[in-house]
Amino acid sequence: KFRGKPIKYDKRKYKRRNRIEIMFGRLKDWRRVATRYDRCPTIFFSAICLAATVMFWL
Repeated sequence: KFRGKPIKYDKRKYKRRNRIEIMFGRLKDWRRVATRYDRCPTIFFSAICLAATVMFWL
């Protein structure tokens, strides 16, 4: 439907939010992170850090 007034939003915040959502989407491509094989929170966090590091370098 057509709106009379466009909704105001902060473009900078929206761009940052979008980057975070894209990052989580890429992290979920890693099967180990998506299915949460590691039940221990420390090991799970280290798996997320490893995946993020590899994604950063690629």
